[in-house]
Amino acid sequence: MKALAVALSLAALWTANVNSEPLSTSKLTPQSSGLNKPENALQLEDIFTLEYASNINITKDAKQVYFVRNYMDINTDRKLTNIWQVSKQGQLTPVTTGLKNDFAPSLSPSNDRLAYLSDETGSVQIHMKWLESGQTARISNLSSMPSKVVWSPDEKYLAFTQFVAEKTQPVVNLPGKPAKADWAKPAVFVDSMYYRFDGVGNLNNGYQQIFIMSADGGSPRQMTFAKSNHNGAISWSKDSKTLLYAVNELDESKQEWTNSNIFALELNSGEPKQLTDELGTTSSPIVSPNGKYIAYLNAKQNYRNYQNVELMVMNLDGSEQRSLTKNLDRSINSIKWSSNSKGVYMMYHDHGETFVDHQALSGKRKRMAKNLGGLSFGRPYTGAQFDVSENGTLAYTFSDPQRPADVAITRKGKTEQLTDLNADALDHKQLASIKEITVKSSYDQRPIQAWIALPPNYEALKNQGKKLPLILEIHGGPVTNYGPHFAAEIQLMAAQGYVVVYANPRGSDSYGKEFAQTIYNNYPSQDYDDLMSVVDGVIATEAVDTDKLYVTGGSGGGVLTSWIIGHTDRFKAAVVAKPVINWISFTLTTDIHSFVIKNWFEKMPWEDPEHYMKLSPLSYVGNVTTPTMLLTGEADLRTPIGETEQYYQALKLRNIPTAMVRIPDAPHGIYKRPSNLMSKVAHILWWFEQHP
Repeated sequence: MKALAVALSLAALWTANVNSEPLSTSKLTPQSSGLNKPENALQLEDIFTLEYASNINITKDAKQVYFVRNYMDINTDRKLTNIWQVSKQGQLTPVTTGLKNDFAPSLSPSNDRLAYLSDETGSVQIHMKWLESGQTARISNLSSMPSKVVWSPDEKYLAFTQFVAEKTQPVVNLPGKPAKADWAKPAVFVDSMYYRFDGVGNLNNGYQQIFIMSADGGSPRQMTFAKSNHNGAISWSKDSKTLLYAVNELDESKQEWTNSNIFALELNSGEPKQLTDELGTTSSPIVSPNGKYIAYLNAKQNYRNYQNVELMVMNLDGSEQRSLTKNLDRSINSIKWSSNSKGVYMMYHDHGETFVDHQALSGKRKRMAKNLGGLSFGRPYTGAQFDVSENGTLAYTFSDPQRPADVAITRKGKTEQLTDLNADALDHKQLASIKEITVKSSYDQRPIQAWIALPPNYEALKNQGKKLPLILEIHGGPVTNYGPHFAAEIQLMAAQGYVVVYANPRGSDSYGKEFAQTIYNNYPSQDYDDLMSVVDGVIATEAVDTDKLYVTGGSGGGVLTSWIIGHTDRFKAAVVAKPVINWISFTLTTDIHSFVIKNWFEKMPWEDPEHYMKLSPLSYVGNVTTPTMLLTGEADLRTPIGETEQYYQALKLRNIPTAMVRIPDAPHGIYKRPSNLMSKVAHILWWFEQHP
């Protein structure tokens, strides 16, 4: 015990500074003596060999698919992107190349040109590729980064959004400064409700506005001027004379951060006309090919932690608004019209998986594609993209539990995988196998879905009578979901000899509104019972050493990890990543403060502090005996590092073995830099190794 205490003390000092000597794979050994991992198991450095597909565009004739090929550059520690084309026969051809970021491709309606964004010339600008000649040109010279580029049907214009700064005068001017004096930077005056955002930092004064520009290049024309951010998708009317978009035009004093409605803006007059009038999120307008209808998405504001997003349709003038998915207890994520304007292809999550259905305007619904996903590189979240050709061929990011996203197409029930982007990186590797289980919660017998990642040599070890350590890995959100998808973190943990289990406890989406809303004003709560039941279910069926149970999770998973160790001592060690520890301090410091308070709680924190603290893991720190590491990005504005510091210092005051890992410059999405993903997993595994 003395040696253990010394080791923990040294660990706390060492991990307090992540600039110390980094962990290497040679320091990571299988957790339990005698459980030798295969030589060709996944290693931390393999992160830099992985690729995935995104931003799918299929041609009208379904003969080619254009996509973004995402890869990791080990020299700059950045994800880079180029645009590629794959034929129906699986022939890959580069469209752009180089150590840069080319992304957001958009095919012209006639499929003869490809507009895309690129930072090739130093700033992100709009570029054009003439597909027949192969010529490429930068066609914009914008002052800020464009996004949401979309062609007009007549191919004369591109619509897009960009930030327009607003000049502000300082409220105070300090007198007496000599001409060459070196004074401190001036104070920053803030008076807006939303003044910073995770991954961005402090926001500049101004708004995202919609512009149009000739598809041949030239000067952009600003089309919107409202003091609101126009961040959503843009669509054109069939005659190319009107823009459709969604925007929140409520004054920020109303604190309806996610509110938006759909507007139509006629190019000649420049006057916007409001088509919907909802309190909630109305978004993603798309005009039908015949020009008669607008399909869009709507989630009515109900002041709960979750509400289903419905597929809606209305006439071009905004009349006859109706829901096509009122009887589908799931949220629709993205939509595309069928070429005959008789239905809409829609993507949604169900029980941790992603599907595309065709929803006819007449009411009939038909399953068109499954196994979508693969975009969440680090952890097994659902996330996918798709496109559809004129003949109904679907192209999409294809999900495989042992591969990041590839490109696949589906036509009349037949699916073909067109790419195998990670064959060179993973074909010679032994990966964890993924097994689905469903258990009943000890709280109320609800079915809880989960997946187990079994180490590459699991069956051999099981046949030898070996028992393996287990890691419970918990998703964030909390209203999101895991599924049978590739996840580098899960695979790296399993490669070290751990059985890894991940689940969708109550509060997760893809199981319907009631299941997600069980945690409204009640989080964490019985989701704890769900997770413990999942652990017990794995122990009952797999070769698990019950004396070697470990737990970790990030964001909402960090909340639940800290809650778990405040309510049970059955875990040998825990790693709490980017958590919420104190709901009062969190709701008043996070970048999404008004949304969290109005949609997750019934009262303001000063009106009901007892309830906020009842749900705060900090309130149960006196029960903790589990050795605990905390890990958070220092630039995290979503779950600010002050939450981590509170818990770390509280555990230190109680003399609980603890350490804190601070990732410099990292926002809430820690793995934005590939090495940060490596560092996160390495620290988690190292901490567990210290507590066998």
